[in-house]
Amino acid sequence: MSQHKISVTINGAVREAEVESRLLLVHFLRENLRMTGTHIGCDTSHCGACTVVLDGNPVKSCTVLAAQVDGAKITTVEGLEQGGKLHAVQEGFHEKHGLQCGYCTPGMLMTTSALLERNKNPSEQEIREAIAGNLCRCTGYVNIIKAVQFAAAKMA
Repeated sequence: MSQHKISVTINGAVREAEVESRLLLVHFLRENLRMTGTHIGCDTSHCGACTVVLDGNPVKSCTVLAAQVDGAKITTVEGLEQGGKLHAVQEGFHEKHGLQCGYCTPGMLMTTSALLERNKNPSEQEIREAIAGNLCRCTGYVNIIKAVQFAAAKMA
């Protein structure tokens, strides 16, 4: 199997590695770097539990090869908290009960943090459209939407 040297900035830190051509980003993060906040939910790209922010855009890390991220900037759920202070979306999910089992939460947090970077005051419809690729089997999305609205207001 061919190997590729990559250099990628993850949560502000430059990481260099040699990876196999077929290694998925989600496995690179979880297995090589031991960053297990990014969850593997379905292995089919339908659930969004593995979502990370790649160069400002939310992507399902099970659909990206690690070799493709050479030179990229990635934020994972571990990178949301800064200096011991929760990100506004993390606070929103806590305050508005936007999670139950928590399995989808990392992907939801990453998708909504990217949304709020692009759109400081999204409508309910825009929030629903943004999270459409992230499945939650517990909450029914009502509190997730409230959590994002809380975060938007806090960030304003």
